[in-house]
Amino acid sequence: MPAVGMGTALPIPVPHEVTKDAVLAAIELGFCHLDTAAMYGTATEGPVGEAVADAVRRGLLRSREEVFVTSKLWCTTCHPDLVLPSLRGTLLRKLQMEYVDLYLIHWPVCMKPGPITWPAKREDAVPFDFEAVWLAMEECHRLGLAKAIGVSNFTTKHLERVMSVATIPPAVNQVELNPVWQQRTLRAYCAEKGIHVAAYSPLGGQNWNGSGEANAVLESEVLAEIAQARGKTVAQISLRWIHEQGVTWIVKSYNKERLKQNLDIFGWELTDEDRLKISQIPQRKFVTAIALFSPEGEFTSVDLSEMDIVQE
Repeated sequence: MPAVGMGTALPIPVPHEVTKDAVLAAIELGFCHLDTAAMYGTATEGPVGEAVADAVRRGLLRSREEVFVTSKLWCTTCHPDLVLPSLRGTLLRKLQMEYVDLYLIHWPVCMKPGPITWPAKREDAVPFDFEAVWLAMEECHRLGLAKAIGVSNFTTKHLERVMSVATIPPAVNQVELNPVWQQRTLRAYCAEKGIHVAAYSPLGGQNWNGSGEANAVLESEVLAEIAQARGKTVAQISLRWIHEQGVTWIVKSYNKERLKQNLDIFGWELTDEDRLKISQIPQRKFVTAIALFSPEGEFTSVDLSEMDIVQE
């Protein structure tokens, strides 16, 4: 799995061509990992597929095999009989590819089958059959439609349920991770089980819940102090720290110059003093499972508080 990736999640949809051009720009800069999801809809899966095809035609890539594509199973299709059809739909109708390199269960949340809505209705939450859904994910791998399979936003508790039945363990757990939410407990567990960790929101996350809160990473005084001393940006300090933890990071930017800056994290290291300062940053989580749901309605058979990765 490449050490760095470009994400395509956006709180507000952007035009098809804008996403396609941004993905092409990322490929030109050297990004070879593209992250998308069924939940992001045709607004990203379609443009990602088209951008890869265009990159091959232009000679930016010699073949599809030179790029690593991740997509994700959405909550409304987290049912054993819907996993394979969902992936086939992603591949045939949207990405127009024969396989994805990595297919993830997007959230440890299951909702009634139906159209993807945002935010979801709380009354649509139903019990999640982790074991049966994971076995369906394994079938996607055996059929060659997913080169690797994994999960996203899973706690150790969720991972243990999957591991109890897995004949193919999760290859990756993609979670919110940055210097302000370091996921020490979860990272240690994943390392013990041989599960690679990938980080979304490496620069502090997008405002999915509409709270208007400040970005705790980009506005961190600790990171700003280190950045000034090292002649780097705060973003570069955050991304370098994540890289030094052995974690893949996935950053979203449609600004080519910013993408280029984000790649400038190699050929230098943080000092021990830098790492100590970062380890002492107060921890706070930004993305929560409850942000998936509209404020109306009551919880049904699911305790959403248990779905958030709160271990530190």
